[in-house]
Amino acid sequence: MIVPWICLMFPTLDFCKTQCPCETQELCNQIIGEKDFEVYVFDVGGKTWKSYDWSRITTVATFGKYDPELMCYAHSKGARLVLKGDVLLSEVVDPAKRTAWVAEKVALAKKQFMDGINIDIEQAVKEASPEYFALTALVKESTEAFHREIPGSQVTFDVAWSPDCIDKRCYDYVALAESCDFLFVMSYDEQSQIWGDCIAMANAPIKQTFKAYDHYMRMKINPRKLVMGVPWYGYDYPCLNFSQEGVCTIAKVPFHGAPCSDAAGRQVPYSDMMKQIKSSMSGRMWNEVQDAPYYNYKTKDGQVHQVWYDDPESISLKAAYASERGLWGIGMWNGDLLDYSNNPVAQQQTKAMWNALNRAKPWKEH
Repeated sequence: MIVPWICLMFPTLDFCKTQCPCETQELCNQIIGEKDFEVYVFDVGGKTWKSYDWSRITTVATFGKYDPELMCYAHSKGARLVLKGDVLLSEVVDPAKRTAWVAEKVALAKKQFMDGINIDIEQAVKEASPEYFALTALVKESTEAFHREIPGSQVTFDVAWSPDCIDKRCYDYVALAESCDFLFVMSYDEQSQIWGDCIAMANAPIKQTFKAYDHYMRMKINPRKLVMGVPWYGYDYPCLNFSQEGVCTIAKVPFHGAPCSDAAGRQVPYSDMMKQIKSSMSGRMWNEVQDAPYYNYKTKDGQVHQVWYDDPESISLKAAYASERGLWGIGMWNGDLLDYSNNPVAQQQTKAMWNALNRAKPWKEH
């Protein structure tokens, strides 16, 4: 639809706020209804979304600048597009301020023809503190308002990989699950607090990851309220010492009381790792204890680095678990970390990562 000239000059006019930017008005309608299995994608901006595997996607959470073209395209594929919601909890302890924040997000979603909101608040919270109760109230009130004002809309909340007060996020996880459509479990950055030996380890070791889901479900959280998040990035750790057995000792970078953390390394996109692994010291290796791939490389100055990541094999095992345990779905952080170029090898690698989200392999305990 062509935007009238008056809206280009006065975009805040009520008439202009409701103009559908798509080719047809139908594409601005909210997506309603559920699919059998959620595939949840975080988009951080740009135009990479044009190369996503839209045959699998059910929801895209926009963490970049709003792109009306993306909204129109997602709706044409039957996929939801949802806002990012973030606020300092200290600002919404006051009920009036909380109500105003919710109203602002609902109005923005309507203006942009969005289908809901993903609330991403990763702040440390003490149990039974004012912020503890304010967080649950915020999620509950957001869900009620969105469902009321935008019928069929989706409200989700991002939680840490485990409910064990990870990074001091001591939330009321049971109440949060009851207060929204589902929790997106960020099953990555699992080395944010390293309490044992300060060594490089997998971003999301499988046994540790599955144990955390078991904990969520032992809390009587319905598995249909959980979507498993997997990482499309890894961690590159400089080794202070590299043993003959291949153990990489890392620098001590404390975090929330733990003596070491993944902050000793740096996050690396899957696309970059796939380019680097070809010239690495080791090539792709597999750790049977953590069920994760890794490789070693050496810099020009001779320092050894160890890189841990997830690939189609490890993600397939996680997708199988999600299916077997009846989770609501799977998703990733984030959709823009693959190589979407025309390079044939990259195309094959990228396709394999998308395929892994729905590929089920039997999980066997070692």
